[in-house]
Amino acid sequence: MKLKAFRYLGIITIGALITSCAAGVDDTGLEYAPQMYHSTPYEPLTQIQNEDAGSWLDSNDEDGHGEFYNSNPHNQFKMNMREPVANTVRRGQLLPVRLGKDDLEIAAATLENPFPTDDESVVKQGKVLYDSYCTHCHGAKGNADGLVAEAYAGVANLNGAAYLEITEGHIFHVITYGKGLMGAHGSQVSPEDRWRIARYVKELQKKN
Repeated sequence: MKLKAFRYLGIITIGALITSCAAGVDDTGLEYAPQMYHSTPYEPLTQIQNEDAGSWLDSNDEDGHGEFYNSNPHNQFKMNMREPVANTVRRGQLLPVRLGKDDLEIAAATLENPFPTDDESVVKQGKVLYDSYCTHCHGAKGNADGLVAEAYAGVANLNGAAYLEITEGHIFHVITYGKGLMGAHGSQVSPEDRWRIARYVKELQKKN
């Protein structure tokens, strides 16, 4: 009888210990080795200016501030992440074309498509983009027979004699800044996609 009582008591004790170790919904419990959770270097996406924040952890006394303090004292706005300098180009992005809307002749003569001439994926992607941005005016085959062309006369026939010799640089510039009835599409179409469309237009002209 005493043995059974001890067993029951042991089960109750163990159960109580297990349940007492569980943290509540709003209680994350204590942190073991908090330095592993809150690093000394400044994190770019956080900015805690209160130097006493996290001082209760008392694990980083050599810094002279709390564990959570995370601001750059050398910046006048105490910011950790800085704005990139003007004209910074993101890694992997094409260098910007430094030509204005009136420089069509220069663009036609000097700009070259950065994609390799034998890259078939550029033509395939260019077709998808052309179908999305260009067919409503220029038509599926570039013959200026899109739905918009039916309502507005003067849409360029890309297979006309005047357009067969235009360069990809010319097409890129016109997509960017517009020309005649065509509005500028530089804000809607990325530089890379403009070059893809230009490549596809030249391939389209070869088939007609």
